[in-house]
Amino acid sequence: MVIPDSMPALPDEQRSFWSNAYLNVRQQSEALCAPLTREDHVIQTAPEASPAKWHLAHVSWFFETFLLKAYLSGYAEFHPLFGYLFNSYYEQIGKFHPRQERGFLSRPGVDDIIRYRAHVDEHMLTLLQRAGNDIWPALQQRLEIGLNHEQQHQELLLTDIKLNFSANPLRPAYRDDLSETSSATAPPLQWIALPGGIHEIGHQGSGFAYDNEKPRHRVYLNAFRLASRPVTNGEFLAFMQDGGYDNPAFWLSDGWATSRRLHWSSPLYWESQDGAWRHFTLGGMRPLNLEEPVCHVSYYEADAYAAWAGKRLPTEAEWEIAARGVAVGGNLRDSGRLHPAPALPGEGLLQMYGDVWEHTASPYQAYPGFRLADGALGEYNGKFMCNQMVLRGGACVTAADHVRASYRNFFYPHDRWQFQGIRLAEDA
Repeated sequence: MVIPDSMPALPDEQRSFWSNAYLNVRQQSEALCAPLTREDHVIQTAPEASPAKWHLAHVSWFFETFLLKAYLSGYAEFHPLFGYLFNSYYEQIGKFHPRQERGFLSRPGVDDIIRYRAHVDEHMLTLLQRAGNDIWPALQQRLEIGLNHEQQHQELLLTDIKLNFSANPLRPAYRDDLSETSSATAPPLQWIALPGGIHEIGHQGSGFAYDNEKPRHRVYLNAFRLASRPVTNGEFLAFMQDGGYDNPAFWLSDGWATSRRLHWSSPLYWESQDGAWRHFTLGGMRPLNLEEPVCHVSYYEADAYAAWAGKRLPTEAEWEIAARGVAVGGNLRDSGRLHPAPALPGEGLLQMYGDVWEHTASPYQAYPGFRLADGALGEYNGKFMCNQMVLRGGACVTAADHVRASYRNFFYPHDRWQFQGIRLAEDA
């Protein structure tokens, strides 16, 4: 979430600001779950897709564990076993329920989770009103992490709901009122030249950023060109029709083996029916719009497409340098569409933010000078800096005040359930 560079000096004003910010983020999570039935909250159809009720509880566990227990004298846990059930991966905190078995648990029920959230909210507001100035800087730092953490899980809620619903032969819609397919035509792809030389990347300024966005450091880049918009469904369909999924010449060895093992022949959620392509969306099954950015493709598929097209994926440094001149906006979660849209006519780089997370060619690793935070919070990002790839720019399910040019998302190269797409690059 966006935090003002200059906060009010008076503690009472700060307390009011943070109390309102806290309630706003918490209410957004519950609003996202409002279209769900009680049964919808429980299902888990893949190890990477958690049940909705687990997300609602886990973010509450985060505030309980890292703020209430640490700073609110006399705080009593809502339930002594919720720490085991809703810890995600913090080994230093203690043991936790296996991720792949979260959907095995019908209890605690949704009503219990809502009561848990209310319990945490009540005590969080008490903490924000009572905390002394001596602990306020440390408390505020953890609160910012907690709020941004909940925004991350709001995005995961939507991606997991989509995956969980897609396993149902009824192909139910998460919401029936989402916008229908756009009739807009994506503008022709252009190549935007960007200069080489020594650049600085990484978070700059006093606003919030995760530890993996720091420290700011210098990189050297050769001159390059970046595609003006992401690859469309129609362009990716041409790759498929040209045998792209069947030609190992375009694929990394691991990607080819994964594609064969998992029987990939199209992006996730695509289905061919009576000679026409359709795909599953949060609004249910819909005809494939060839003008929309291709979505739900893995890093392996993105790299294979780039090889087929005679191009490459940008590095994360190239992407960040290019994005600096683009204001955050576009088809993000706040637009209410919850689905990628065709690029609108315009000059320069289009759709850098929103629509789809854009694959980069960069492995997720520490920046020079990175240091893990002390204690269990050091496990938030740093321990995942292995075997994953960086994505940039946010998607149609990302909150607009949660993304920035330096934001580093990361997933395994075979993952497809996130809203991931492709922007091409080439050497100048």
